[in-house]
Amino acid sequence: MMGNQDLRELYQEVIFDHNRNPRNFHPMDDADRVADGHNPLCGDLLTVFVKVKDDRVEDISFVGQGCAISTASASLMTEAVKGMPLSEVEALFNDMHLMLTETHPEGRDFGKLEVLSGVREFPVRVKCASLAWHTLHNAITQAGETAKTE
Repeated sequence: MMGNQDLRELYQEVIFDHNRNPRNFHPMDDADRVADGHNPLCGDLLTVFVKVKDDRVEDISFVGQGCAISTASASLMTEAVKGMPLSEVEALFNDMHLMLTETHPEGRDFGKLEVLSGVREFPVRVKCASLAWHTLHNAITQAGETAKTE
């Protein structure tokens, strides 16, 4: 378990890195599922592209513009769910929502995603961190609507 100071420093470092060099940041022409996300409060706009094969996330990418937390969260998310079965992506979406808003779900190892728990200290930034996840959820469930954090 990391101390608060260590987690804060890691949080800043990871957010900075993934914002400056976002992973999987490109449109995907052959995506099966696409969804848009918008956080009016921060002006974050993003589109998530997912290619599904055998009920798994075969490939995932995103494009858009947003604050550092929004971009970093989307980047971390794409790394985390690539290759994951859709059922696990849904479970992770639910656990991420809990971690970002309330508490750490029992028995869940978030790996690198753990650093995003730092946003709980800044309630107004929770929406920035959760936008990509809501957008991914809409893409996977084919909700056909823009994910909004308002």
